[in-house]
Amino acid sequence: MLVYPSSIDLSTRTLRFLTGQLTARRREIGTRWRRLPAARQALLAMAHLRCGDTYAQLAAGFGIGIATAFRCIREAVDILATLAPSLAEAIKAIRAKAFVILDGTLLPIDRIAADTPYHSGKHKRHGMNVQVLTDPFGRLLRASPALPGSTHDLTAARQHGIIEALAEAGLRCWADKAYQGAGGTVRVPFRGRRLKRWKRRHNTTHAKIRCLGEQAMATLKGWRLLRKLRRSTNRITDAVKAILVLHHHVSA
Repeated sequence: MLVYPSSIDLSTRTLRFLTGQLTARRREIGTRWRRLPAARQALLAMAHLRCGDTYAQLAAGFGIGIATAFRCIREAVDILATLAPSLAEAIKAIRAKAFVILDGTLLPIDRIAADTPYHSGKHKRHGMNVQVLTDPFGRLLRASPALPGSTHDLTAARQHGIIEALAEAGLRCWADKAYQGAGGTVRVPFRGRRLKRWKRRHNTTHAKIRCLGEQAMATLKGWRLLRKLRRSTNRITDAVKAILVLHHHVSA
């Protein structure tokens, strides 16, 4: 396999952060020797998450075996996932915001047509449903655990307790038509073709506010691993959490 130098559009500060977490983990478990130093392992994990490179590609580039690359990346992802904010922590941080934007996205996966639970009728493809909360400026605050792609956005938001948590905190939330019937503090546009003029104006204003949430979706998909997930569906939630932690550290 041919190998060539490449780059990752992340800062050295992010690399130092992940290196520190890996070093602390090695001290905790008493690791004496590894095939890769902590800094190289951090770079390996970042290349996988940011660029979406496969284990085989990374193994060749770092001069290690595919199994070693898999174990190194999995350890880094697990460590980062434990640092991701819970819903309660996110709601506590959101209280300082004027309002939040709730939206759902489908993360494509490599599944066959027989995997019905993972097929989204809306998007006509297989994937995992993730609910995203953003602030009024479109900054990513939290991404929920991943559910099969056939799960409706409102069902997913309720299952994760997002609707209830927002209502209990009294936080205003803007969402799209998929959340019709959510109630509480969730505001959605009017449905229908022949709407009265004031309802059309309301929908226009609503769309201008909610479209900022698309910036967070674009930010999330900027991590190329999420554009086509080739891993067990049981491991996707940890990957999303790990990316969220690195994203918050980059934008801090």
